[in-house]
Amino acid sequence: MTTAIDRSKTYSEIEAEQWLRMYRRMLMIRVFEEQVNDLYTRALMPGLAHLYIGEEAVAVGVCEALRQTDYITSTHRGHGHCLAKGAALDRMFAELLGKEAGYCKGKGGSMHIADPDTGNLGANAIVGGSAGIATGAAFSARRLKTDQVSVCFFGDGALGQGLLYEVMNMAALWKLPVIYVCENNLYNEYAHNSETLAGDMLARGSAFGLHAENVDGQDVRAVYRTAREIVDHVRQGAGPAFLVCQTYRFMGHHVGDINREYYRSKQEEQMWKTERDPIKVLGDWLTAQNLADRARFDQIHAEVKSEVEKAVQFAMAAPYPSPDKVGQDVYA
Repeated sequence: MTTAIDRSKTYSEIEAEQWLRMYRRMLMIRVFEEQVNDLYTRALMPGLAHLYIGEEAVAVGVCEALRQTDYITSTHRGHGHCLAKGAALDRMFAELLGKEAGYCKGKGGSMHIADPDTGNLGANAIVGGSAGIATGAAFSARRLKTDQVSVCFFGDGALGQGLLYEVMNMAALWKLPVIYVCENNLYNEYAHNSETLAGDMLARGSAFGLHAENVDGQDVRAVYRTAREIVDHVRQGAGPAFLVCQTYRFMGHHVGDINREYYRSKQEEQMWKTERDPIKVLGDWLTAQNLADRARFDQIHAEVKSEVEKAVQFAMAAPYPSPDKVGQDVYA
């Protein structure tokens, strides 16, 4: 049985600058992904990328609740997780362009970026493939008594993978400090998950005795407050948790998925973009609370745009790895 979170616990009021930091980080992810799409459409980037646009509040809200030494594992749609955990823009772009300055020396590409210095144990192109890695990291933290927490990000499609349930079972038995974060963006590639998933998503975690919660993944304030409580709960030795974030990818499954009307309508996409954009949701709240004005937002947007443009320029000018390094750092 899992231990319930004490809701009577109070946290100090979050300062405006912390909310603005989260706004800035979400915007950075958004502009980064827009540039990735531009590089792809101009045939400057090899391979495909799966854009995180629309889901920024999940990565930012959860990672804001973590320490740098805490672990995360990511997915094929992983740029947002990497940046939210502290990855550098220039090295991210360099990796996507196959340059030696990239996080994996240009050999990983979009779906295999890792940054151990920020606790990012890596993205994974296999659906649900990082669940074992995150659970193993939590096991090591438990054995070594390092006080670290491990977070496993995955999409709703991974709920059809047996590995996830195997490691949830192990984590519950051994009370490991791991949080399984399901980003429910409604679609498994080109099919609505009502066609692929039976039963209650949340019940899949609680069935193993994991503390399980559901949260609005478009509201970074809700994600952060819930994640902070769960992280504290798990760090104190209460055992693993399962967090389902209700979100939506604004773009296609990948950058080449342009004509999507055969599996979802333009009206649906437009509704999410206009009414449930996580950046706008936070911006409107900050404005209503008199915590920021148009001038502050304009400053943040200008700074982020400049930072991303400089990072792209760095990556474009960076050299490719030399041919003699093709066999280095390759283990399988």
